[in-house]
Amino acid sequence: MQPSLKGEYALQAIFDLASQPPGAPIRIADIAQRQKIPQKFLELILANLKQAGFVESRRGAEGGYLLTRPAESLTVGEVLRAIDGVPKRRRKADSPFVDLWRDVDRAVSDVIDKTTFLELLREWNEKRNRYVLNWEI
Repeated sequence: MQPSLKGEYALQAIFDLASQPPGAPIRIADIAQRQKIPQKFLELILANLKQAGFVESRRGAEGGYLLTRPAESLTVGEVLRAIDGVPKRRRKADSPFVDLWRDVDRAVSDVIDKTTFLELLREWNEKRNRYVLNWEI
């Protein structure tokens, strides 16, 4: 499964929202800046994510976007499928590779369907904190 650019940006947006304190709406401009996503494209992606039920929006000066569910209950697979749909491969029924590609698809699905945004956030924070230099003498 190769996610589209839109799918990758959707994952980044959900990850960014998952990394913020719960209950505080996050402005589109802030997400776009942190994740280096063009703001106009992010607006469209967030509208799709809202329609799919992953985020909600709040209006006003203190408005923005927030997750509708906790990060531990959101998986990479469900977000990708909502944005990119289910990948369809054109395969010949008599190809020697049919079973192989079906197994590959199944393995990828197993990984992305079990990976939550909370797990990604924890792993990312551990990785970043592992390489912090200590300059104390």
